[in-house]
Amino acid sequence: MPKLKPRTKKGKRAAVKGVMHEFKEGTLHSGSRMGPIVMEPDQAVAIAMHEAGIRQRPKKRTRKKART
Repeated sequence: MPKLKPRTKKGKRAAVKGVMHEFKEGTLHSGSRMGPIVMEPDQAVAIAMHEAGIRQRPKKRTRKKART
């Protein structure tokens, strides 16, 4: 079995875009094509990240308050 090349950042972005497009159209299924249709945006994001090979969701940066 040949080794798969790791996806580039551009490829990962395209994979996430494709899955989210399926979700917006209402054609994204959980599991196989026979599985239930995904209704929750969080679940769609999780599926997109899994298919793209992204480990963690990027966290929002918070500003630290200056101590006085």
